[in-house]
Amino acid sequence: MKYINALFLSVSSVIFAQNSDPFVVEATFLKGNILPHKKGVDHLITGHPEGVFVGFLKQSNPQIEWQKDYNYPEYGAYFLYQDFKNELLGQNFALGLQSNFYFLNRKIQFKAAAGVALTTNPYDKETNSKNIAFGSKLMANIDVGLAYKKYFFNQKIALQAGLFFSHYSNGRTKSPNSGINTINLSLGVSYHFMDATKSYVKNPDKLDLKYTEPIHYNFVFRSGCNQSSVVNSGQYAFYHLGFFADKRINKKSALQLGTELFVSNFYKEFIRYQSVAYPAKNVDPNTDFKRVGLFVGHELIFNKVSVELQVGYYVYQPYKFDIPIYDRIGIKYYLNKKINAGVGVKTHGFLAEALEFSIGYRL
Repeated sequence: MKYINALFLSVSSVIFAQNSDPFVVEATFLKGNILPHKKGVDHLITGHPEGVFVGFLKQSNPQIEWQKDYNYPEYGAYFLYQDFKNELLGQNFALGLQSNFYFLNRKIQFKAAAGVALTTNPYDKETNSKNIAFGSKLMANIDVGLAYKKYFFNQKIALQAGLFFSHYSNGRTKSPNSGINTINLSLGVSYHFMDATKSYVKNPDKLDLKYTEPIHYNFVFRSGCNQSSVVNSGQYAFYHLGFFADKRINKKSALQLGTELFVSNFYKEFIRYQSVAYPAKNVDPNTDFKRVGLFVGHELIFNKVSVELQVGYYVYQPYKFDIPIYDRIGIKYYLNKKINAGVGVKTHGFLAEALEFSIGYRL
């Protein structure tokens, strides 16, 4: 708990130094369950995880067009602490960026957050070999929440209650990596330094989301390192090269259609391993490890930042180990109209394959 106390002291010092600025501070307490998303994780579910989510956000500026389009969200940074009530898993601490979106006259809050997590008790061959969830000390953290929010005292203090989902995974940069998902009941309080109603237009004119662009063509290069599901099999670089067309259909959305080549060196080594470890399978060690996919996608655009969701199918996959359908979720930042950089996770269902860092060029 000493980490939480230090955090609250830090936040308090910032609050008193900037109490005239339009910021929001929120603290949400969590209690829930670990979801058994795959076989073999039952021994990690021995109690009800508890935690606290603390956010420090900026209220919307009613004069900024893109914020108006999204009904004046709040955006900023977060700290998350979770105790899994399991001696194998230990505790996790996460830091990252978050946004709060509002619906139904700002009574319903949708929270989205992503960052980096640190675990206190990762897998160790000798001392913690049963922790198949966290193969490394550092991981990615993704959180979403849905809550009902009620304002009091001149729209400055609010209580919120609802559901909160958290996910931890290292994107299989190191095995084992089954990851952990928790679903929690949430109860929180927030303080708005400026009357919440002043950060948005209560009865805005009808939003005009009409906006189109001609089709644009994109090249994207993604890379990083990952490991097969075989523990201690080594980390290898991968190179994913994609080409796709996008069509902007309004201010918020663009549709995508494309193809990509996957050159994943861990896959090459995994094929060799299978040929030696399981001779009865008659695996040819020289089987081509490259894969080619076709995908469709959607891009949700927030000014210079966007969220990508893609679903693909392998049309070329000589060695069939994973299912032929893959998906990707990622975040992009547009450095200018043509160049963008991003990070994303490529998965097969709930099983991560790669944490990808990307650079893209839009013609």
